Amino acid sequence: MATTLSAEQIATINQYDQEQRFNYCIKEIVANQQVWILKDEHGCVMLNTEEDDCVPVWPNREFAEAWATGEWADCEAEAISFNKWRSRWTQGLEQDDLSVVVFPNDNEEGVVLFPDEFDFELNKQNARR
Repeated sequence: MATTLSAEQIATINQYDQEQRFNYCIKEIVANQQVWILKDEHGCVMLNTEEDDCVPVWPNREFAEAWATGEWADCEAEAISFNKWRSRWTQGLEQDDLSVVVFPNDNEEGVVLFPDEFDFELNKQNARR
């Protein structure tokens, strides 16, 4: 079960660079066995790059909820179990030609991976447990 992060921890993690955010996210997802997304009545929210439509994922509820502002104010953070993500979401995202943006920062920047690459990183971390 995930532990609640303190404001201090959140502030520290928000200072991480892209690589640190990516590594933190992968470790937290595997440790907590949850992937966090934002969703509304139409489904999960999306970010768009020049080349890809992406589903943003977060390591903890607090970071996902922090994105529920502005045009996403009506969105809710939802945890997807690690096993459900791997058994359904990876394949579903691939079929829909979507990518994953891992733990985007406030500037909507994050590591963008194809779903199978994200799954590979999760598996690699899971093997270390």
